[in-house]
Amino acid sequence: MSLCLAAGAVSAVLAVGNFTLAWTHSIEKIRWEEDWRVEGKALVLDQARIRGSGAGMEPPAGAVLKNGIWHYRPALPPQKALRLTHSPHVAGYELCIAGRCAALADRLPGIDNNALIELRECPP
Repeated sequence: MSLCLAAGAVSAVLAVGNFTLAWTHSIEKIRWEEDWRVEGKALVLDQARIRGSGAGMEPPAGAVLKNGIWHYRPALPPQKALRLTHSPHVAGYELCIAGRCAALADRLPGIDNNALIELRECPP
């Protein structure tokens, strides 16, 4: 299985079946993480974490607090694609593979400062 990344004319293919998407909330400066897997022609969200709470960032019902981190399982159906905005005005998204995180934009060198990044399953 592979994950395709694209932002305009810039693209990349990652040979992964699982990944974590992470970001820091622009106001509260609290890290959010989502664990995704590539399944068939879709992306499936398995679980998520919020490393704290703040204004407008209440953990969802059923979330469990472990060592200061809220853990929960979002009720989101499989997604054909994830569309993320890359902006110079906020910290960028991180893509973590096997526990190693790097800026998502680093995997797409040369993208515009205000780019729409799309993640999706790569066709075989």
